[in-house]
Amino acid sequence: MALLSPLPAELWDEDVDAALKGLMPRHMRNPEQAGTAMATLVHHPELTKAFLGFSVHLLFRSTLPARLRELVILRVAALHDCSYEREHHVEIAGTEAGLTPDEIAAALDGSAEDPFEQRLLDSVRELTETSRLSEETWTALSEHLTTKQLMDLIFTVGGYSLMAMAYNTFGIEFEDER
Repeated sequence: MALLSPLPAELWDEDVDAALKGLMPRHMRNPEQAGTAMATLVHHPELTKAFLGFSVHLLFRSTLPARLRELVILRVAALHDCSYEREHHVEIAGTEAGLTPDEIAAALDGSAEDPFEQRLLDSVRELTETSRLSEETWTALSEHLTTKQLMDLIFTVGGYSLMAMAYNTFGIEFEDER
């Protein structure tokens, strides 16, 4: 059961449109096309606008390569048991980041064949459980990632953890379940 349903169409106003403007083209900034997550978040347009700016960086401007970003997001979704986030990023991981179905399933379980990717997935668990990376993990990741990429990693884990908390709490439903 959803604790917070999508904002009813009659309440969509200029503030809602402005909140979505930086993320979505005009034809999608409406209750039918925005998707249930966005349509729910716009109950608070100012918060949505601020958070979406950050989210756009994580998804489209991050210094992490798409493959690594999606491995991280998949693991976050699994650790937070967020089916909405998981299913959306399973699709992105396959179509935009080139992960195979087996790699996606493994990432959700927290495993990877590549030792660096395994360390990356382990770092997601470490951040989720302790809210920090150990010096050992930071040093190991630094062998493959720049400082900016390490910062993007930490903020990706945090940002997608926050989204998972919100989606799980609000009870965001899949678009075809509405």
